[in-house]
Amino acid sequence: MRIAVTGTPGTGKTTATRLLEDRLQDGSEERRSDGSGGSSGFEVVHLNEILESEGLYTEVDADRDSKVADLEALKAHLEGRDDVIIESHLAHHLPVDRVAVLRCAPESLESRLLERGETEAKAVENAESEALDVILAEAVDRHGLESVYEIDTTDLEPAAVATALEAVLSGEREPSAGTVDFVGYLA
Repeated sequence: MRIAVTGTPGTGKTTATRLLEDRLQDGSEERRSDGSGGSSGFEVVHLNEILESEGLYTEVDADRDSKVADLEALKAHLEGRDDVIIESHLAHHLPVDRVAVLRCAPESLESRLLERGETEAKAVENAESEALDVILAEAVDRHGLESVYEIDTTDLEPAAVATALEAVLSGEREPSAGTVDFVGYLA
């Protein structure tokens, strides 16, 4: 089983998957040297860290102050890994069985991004992207409605988001693409 945890930057992916990773490791005698894995047999992969540490990007976009990921290189890096949870705003571009799309109200998302030091232009761009369902639409287009699970993180604590991700992982949550609507932000 391969699960993507994706969403617009600032929706809580990294925080929630780190909590989930800790839960999955409870009862494990020791962590793997790379800090992943655990007693559940699932490995949590933070794709942005791999992109950075392995240099798996093609260029740096100076206008957006970000690296352009080499998706083919990332796919090759993950080849042969099963029982993996892949966390990144790019995770839905990879071959996976289920996709959890974390969502956040654009106003809250913009505030979160500004609080963590993003430029106003980048925060607004990401808030607009969230209102337009960009990542959700990409995930559904690539993986189908039956494989996509939307989780609105706007008013959830990170522990509750991790619990929702556990439900996706275990199959206790039904697919739910299209249940969150933030288009009013654009009015």
